[in-house]
Amino acid sequence: MDKMKKARLMLIISMTVFGTLGPFVRNIPVSSGELALYRAVLAALLILAYLLVSGQKIPFGNIKKEIPLLLFSGAAMGFNWILLFEAYKYTTVSVATLSYYFAPVIVTAVCPFLFKEKLTGKQLICFVMSTVGIVMITGIGDVGGGQHIVGILFGLGAAVFYAMVILLNKFIKKVEGIHRTFLQFIAAIIVLIPYVATTGGVTLGTLNPAGWVNLLIVGLVHTGVTYCLYFSSLKELPGQKAAILSYIDPLVAVLISVTILGESMSLWQLVGGILILGFTLWNELPSKN
Repeated sequence: MDKMKKARLMLIISMTVFGTLGPFVRNIPVSSGELALYRAVLAALLILAYLLVSGQKIPFGNIKKEIPLLLFSGAAMGFNWILLFEAYKYTTVSVATLSYYFAPVIVTAVCPFLFKEKLTGKQLICFVMSTVGIVMITGIGDVGGGQHIVGILFGLGAAVFYAMVILLNKFIKKVEGIHRTFLQFIAAIIVLIPYVATTGGVTLGTLNPAGWVNLLIVGLVHTGVTYCLYFSSLKELPGQKAAILSYIDPLVAVLISVTILGESMSLWQLVGGILILGFTLWNELPSKN
């Protein structure tokens, strides 16, 4: 199997696994902050073991100037997880995931101010239509009342922090994918420990066997293994192919939400989700000229 096919397969696997996150999170009866902390700890331990076995060393001397950016992006990643996990509690997995996928739209809107990039007519259309999609998910075909709206707001909050991670990573040039991921997990742990300590503490003792199994799957599989597959695949794939395959994640999440979890989704919400994913995907594709 050549490098391109292998990378494509790794990205398809990672996106599919990411799409199954919601049901596992719902079966872990701890706070969102606690779960984010355990997720980061388990994933960091797994990647550390891999780095030690493979004999890879992190070149701290070369990357010391970028460590503050890594710390900020790791902190943003931790709070991104917290808000996404909260979104799962208040609304359906499909709506929470679609709200979360507003992140690329936020990046598109912010880049002209941060990087002096021109906002093209195509990007403006994509931004407006994706925003219409969020409005359709939020305000039409009310499912779950106020809690549903709260879940969407948590999902959008997670999207804001994920957009921050994307933007901060644009400034990180000298740190390789797996080293970057490991250091971001360490940064998330540093930030989440005091957060958890001041918002309820550790309640691992309350987990039943099923909760432990789901926690280990989320930490080791959904985070440790899958993030390694994800970042390894990105090194080999062109940006457009990676962008297209990344939409497997929300599609799998929607399918699981509707078919396995039996969660309802109105026609307007479905149309809103199609607008968000469709126009965000179109924004990722190159123009003909």
